[in-house]
Amino acid sequence: MLTRHVALVSDESSIENSELIAVAGALQKQVTRDFGPIWGIQADVSAFEKLEDMPLDYWPIIIKDDIGDPNAAGYHEDQHGQPFSLVQFSEGWHLTASHELLEMLGDPFGRRMVAGQSPVPTQGRVKFLVEVCDPCEAEQFAYTVNGITVSDFYTPHYLDPVASAGVRYSYTGAIKEPRQVLKGGYLSWYEPSSRQWWQRTWFGGTKAADGPLQNLNVGNGNLRQAIDRLTQTKQAKAQRRGVKPPRLAAMAARKPDMAFANHAADLRATIAVVTKKVTAATVTKRPK
Repeated sequence: MLTRHVALVSDESSIENSELIAVAGALQKQVTRDFGPIWGIQADVSAFEKLEDMPLDYWPIIIKDDIGDPNAAGYHEDQHGQPFSLVQFSEGWHLTASHELLEMLGDPFGRRMVAGQSPVPTQGRVKFLVEVCDPCEAEQFAYTVNGITVSDFYTPHYLDPVASAGVRYSYTGAIKEPRQVLKGGYLSWYEPSSRQWWQRTWFGGTKAADGPLQNLNVGNGNLRQAIDRLTQTKQAKAQRRGVKPPRLAAMAARKPDMAFANHAADLRATIAVVTKKVTAATVTKRPK
């Protein structure tokens, strides 16, 4: 089985190295003990103090004090189409890091879809975007590893056509049946007959609601990035109405390596674009 390598790395962040290492250890245990056996995925998670320390074959989860545009939190792709995530350093950041890690492992390139029965009875079979944490992403459904809060996630049975006794639909058991969305969560799918994306969301009220996704612009073809940005806007509107959405938004010294330094510079240039902190210097003054 191919092992995937993920880096938990600080960039322009006040996070202590000891905290970064502790969270990386908890996330490694979550992947090895909980997520990996259920989803058939093998991965290691390592902490790095800065981007220049990160080896080239690692997918980074980048922790920053300020990510600029709040909708920049979450999943992105670099200029080579490789996945990375941005997480703002704040209270509960480790829950967000866990969420991003599991979804990165479950769907590295943000466009994996699985066919299944739509939650809307009249639609028949549709294609669900695989986002393993979104339906149960709120902190109240999380659990702890090594005393650190991590995200619940759904199992492959979550998209089963019918409920069955004794089947686990999420790791903690908070999800009780296929395609259930818990308070603070959402589920996205593509309805082929209308060529329309739909969501089941529960950002307010007493139950989840279904509706088409308006103004979705996929752009580079990355469904997860486009849908998450649009959905975070809906969550922000819910927050303004008084409904609090879920929180989403280290190592020994080593001789500098120019390949690592250039890779770090390229990542920072991409981050500047997605966080809308672009300057001429950011884009043009990269190491050669």
